[in-house]
Amino acid sequence: MKNLQVAFQGEPGAYSELAAFEYYGDQVVTIPCETFEEVFAAVSEEQEQEIYGLLPIENSLAGSIHRNYDLMLRHELHIIGEYHLRVAHCLMALPGVKLEEIESVHSHPQALAQCEVNINRLGIQQVVEADTAGSARLLREWGDPQAAALASSRAAEVYDLEILADHMEDNPANYTRFIALARDPLSVNSPEDDDYKTSIVFSLHNQPGALFKALSVFALRDIDLTKIESRPIPGQLWEYMFYIDFAGHYHAQSGSRAISNLKEFAPFLRTLGSYPRHHLKSVYSETT
Repeated sequence: MKNLQVAFQGEPGAYSELAAFEYYGDQVVTIPCETFEEVFAAVSEEQEQEIYGLLPIENSLAGSIHRNYDLMLRHELHIIGEYHLRVAHCLMALPGVKLEEIESVHSHPQALAQCEVNINRLGIQQVVEADTAGSARLLREWGDPQAAALASSRAAEVYDLEILADHMEDNPANYTRFIALARDPLSVNSPEDDDYKTSIVFSLHNQPGALFKALSVFALRDIDLTKIESRPIPGQLWEYMFYIDFAGHYHAQSGSRAISNLKEFAPFLRTLGSYPRHHLKSVYSETT
């Protein structure tokens, strides 16, 4: 996918940029955006060359990124793919610096928390920064030989830093699931034969058994639900939108019938996209 443009949230070297290269290929042109909103805006904009997006939607340890669920509802974009990135935090410093010289480590608070045991074992001070790639950039700007950063291997490459230790994360089962966004839905020839996942969002009337009834349209057709998330509807007290991922394509017979059935009693329903599933190998076989 040479010269394909992909927008992501963060600075060059961010995990989102690393995921973009791994998902789309190393020939893509990445577009850093300061906020998630800017990514949605870049993908939504009509222009000569289409821009795609790659955004985190959930982390296996920290949970869902709720902001992106809310933004999907505000924009008429389509999910065309997913990618599970293995989050490997690297401890990096200026070239020539040795591990025993490090007195402080800088990074995003979530990255620091995910590496807490290993950081404490080294006996170095934790310093919170805005993000992981940003901490690597600041380290290069400061030129402090006693400071280190926790970031991706991509960040070390971008800012010309040396990795002192990799896999600093305390739990090896650390993955972030990303979704690929586009203005148009993904077209397929054989929705029944291929391995797909579908994401939808819907609302329900606040009455007894409403959610049970909604989930039953999938259970009765032996459709596997891979994700369920609820988000409050702004301005409507204790009313919720429900986001569901299920195995299969919405044009497949079982998926199509389930959605048609759900439309009978869901006052609002929107299909966010059907896309190829990304399957992971065993977490522990990858890290041992």
